Amino acid sequence: MLEELTWAPAWRIRELVGAREVSPVEVAEHFLGRIEQHEPMLQAFSNVEPDRVRLQAKAAEAAVLAGEDLGPLHGVPTAVKCHIDIQGLPRPGFVFWHGVADRDDLTVERLRSAGAVIVGHTVMPVMNNIGEYDWDALARNPWDPTRVPGASSSGSAAAVAAGMLPVALGSDGGGSSRLPAAFSGIVGVHPTGGLVPWVDHRPWAVRIGTTIGPMARDVRDAATVLSVIAGPDGRDHMGLKIDLPDPLSDLDRGAAGLRLAWTDDFGFASSYAVDESPRVISQIRHAAFALTDIGAEVESTGEQWEDYIPALHIHRSVFSDMPILGPEAGAAVPAGAWESATDLRQRTWVRFRKLFQHHDLLLCPTIQSVAPTLDRWRHWWSGPTAMDESRLGMDGYAIYTAMFNWLAFPAVSVPCGYVDGLPVGLQIVGPPGSDPTILRLARAFQQTFPRDERPPVS
Repeated sequence: MLEELTWAPAWRIRELVGAREVSPVEVAEHFLGRIEQHEPMLQAFSNVEPDRVRLQAKAAEAAVLAGEDLGPLHGVPTAVKCHIDIQGLPRPGFVFWHGVADRDDLTVERLRSAGAVIVGHTVMPVMNNIGEYDWDALARNPWDPTRVPGASSSGSAAAVAAGMLPVALGSDGGGSSRLPAAFSGIVGVHPTGGLVPWVDHRPWAVRIGTTIGPMARDVRDAATVLSVIAGPDGRDHMGLKIDLPDPLSDLDRGAAGLRLAWTDDFGFASSYAVDESPRVISQIRHAAFALTDIGAEVESTGEQWEDYIPALHIHRSVFSDMPILGPEAGAAVPAGAWESATDLRQRTWVRFRKLFQHHDLLLCPTIQSVAPTLDRWRHWWSGPTAMDESRLGMDGYAIYTAMFNWLAFPAVSVPCGYVDGLPVGLQIVGPPGSDPTILRLARAFQQTFPRDERPPVS
């Protein structure tokens, strides 16, 4: 039974706990053992304190034995990306984050209320003292430890893909959950902007376009976690103040009747391609059109969008993902640049509004490459900005994803096959509030085309 827990989805672990077939203490010990076994190679965690985990697990077990009402994640171990506060644990040593957290992040608070056992923090790439990535400290990809699982939410992706946890939280400011999910063969969720509230008790930061969402191997797990952490909160000044449909509400309706549009590159992403991009896009396109086998309508769209990257950079120079920069940030934007960028955003938004009048959702690649080796990753992020067929760079890395942070549209990456033995991801995008429909399609895809392969590091 205990060995079966490694690849069991969170919802199944919760069923076993509720039926008293396995105890939360046994579950916690099993996954602590998995972390101890694989962490030296994968470097997925920045903070794990086993004694704290065991105390939570014992409390969860006591609740089961006392016959208390159990939440949807009762006894399920999870972790959160390292900038998401866990009370009593150190914050990472970034410029804007330091010290020990004196309270839980709102999402951690909600996970605890649902019964989850918080294991600790997963790692994200950090800069060293000369302003470069600490390359040696990057998380490693379970499919090939000489490769990376992407940037930002990379530790959560590696931990879930390797069976060190069934589910974790990432954050997504330009694809930071979806891209590592695609590289690692798991599901990554970027919810509708404002659906998951954000409260920062430290520098009172704004996070325009950045979301917190689940990373999981199973779409039902992702929907369950999203249903737990989503919804209005009076402490959040900028999030949605209305309840949107429960992410679980349409999960088992299947794909029949959904009208889906496909695009290879939005009309501009091919200019950011690398050498394997044609093969990656071909694999993802084949997976997308296979949805017709389960009753969906899929057609290529001839719509052409404009390259949004210059406009995105203008807006990000003011709406930082970090603490508020103040009015001086806006004053630094060249005359007319703000209006030009905002006009382009409006044109982009209108084109998507037009598309979604005739289609329920949009399908496209999550990223047009496979997980790179550490040396290739360093090459992508180093040196001059000129593009070539061997170098992706930040703009090319997030070219399929950052647009939907900019627009606050929800999107999910779901694994859809392999190129050169490495996972690739299908991105499902919808208009704001379509999270249940996106997850419905992702669930139907995963059930119809299950991927039973497990990474070599397992």
